[in-house]
Amino acid sequence: MQSTTPARTVQRIRHDVKFRDVKVAATRQTGANMLSVTFRGEALRDFVSMSFDDHVKFVFQDAAGEQVRRDYTPTGHDPQRGELTLEFALHAEGAATDWARQAKVGMDAVIAGPRGSMVVPTDYDWHLLVGDLSALPAITRRLKEFGPGARVSVIVEIAHVGDVRQFDSQAEVDIRWVPSGEELLAAVRALQLPVGEGYIWAAGEAATMKALRAVLAEEKAHPKEAMRVSAYWKRGASDFHEKLD
Repeated sequence: MQSTTPARTVQRIRHDVKFRDVKVAATRQTGANMLSVTFRGEALRDFVSMSFDDHVKFVFQDAAGEQVRRDYTPTGHDPQRGELTLEFALHAEGAATDWARQAKVGMDAVIAGPRGSMVVPTDYDWHLLVGDLSALPAITRRLKEFGPGARVSVIVEIAHVGDVRQFDSQAEVDIRWVPSGEELLAAVRALQLPVGEGYIWAAGEAATMKALRAVLAEEKAHPKEAMRVSAYWKRGASDFHEKLD
């Protein structure tokens, strides 16, 4: 185990929040339980997302006509076309899942944010990305950011083999897929963190992420300045997001 003072700095940038009216332009299944939705609108031409960890508020109406807001990671943005892409995890139930399953070209929605960006340097000696299905969009985007020579380990929890995907990355990537939160924690515990300065990013279910935070901080003694652990969702709760580090 090692504990070093990070030489690199994570930059936090604030943005003015703007609500943008958009329409569904296209949908695409990206896994057994994942759906990519591309939105289009003139208001998206000045949209800014500077980090793989950014979150926007997706605002829509549920079946009862009530306004619902959920957090999503932008996975693609084309300012010339005025397009933005979000990826939806299709759970067994939930207002956002119901909306995504019924999404059709031309449907209205609103996208707000992001409020800020956490820009993590890509030139750390090594990187570790950990998460479940809800973290796949951010992990996918992050891996695209790395150039040749970057060393990245990825551990992802998925319940369905149909959600295994090929990542687009120039980095040296070692990927492990596990079927449960318990095995995700075990896989991280078994890791020997590489020598040098590294950055760890993790996101997923609240209880699993809380336990993971303890493993990284207490058992691995990894510096808190060089990691971010977030709870993207919590069993039995809706519209939940919490930073744990």
